[in-house]
Amino acid sequence: MRSEALLQIGRLLKTKRKGLRLTQEQVAGMAGISRPRYREIETGSAAARTTTLINIARALGLEIMLIPQAMVPAVDALLRPNDDDDLPAFMSRPDGDTDV
Repeated sequence: MRSEALLQIGRLLKTKRKGLRLTQEQVAGMAGISRPRYREIETGSAAARTTTLINIARALGLEIMLIPQAMVPAVDALLRPNDDDDLPAFMSRPDGDTDV
């Protein structure tokens, strides 16, 4: 049975690879692994060592970031587009104070 986390990572890698119009062979070569090994990682059927994931990510112009689990909702909220994206980072109050 495949892990949902492995499937999500694989989908992200595939989406990014296709967006860059690269083949599995090209990414595998840049990451220093075989195409069959890359295919296993991209399909979520196999886990990869951290160094392998870092090499794949960098080949695709991505970086891997570790954050505390408690911060995941905040990071998700920052990454989620919303209708307020055109608001300034802070607004002045009439009394001269600023809201951050």
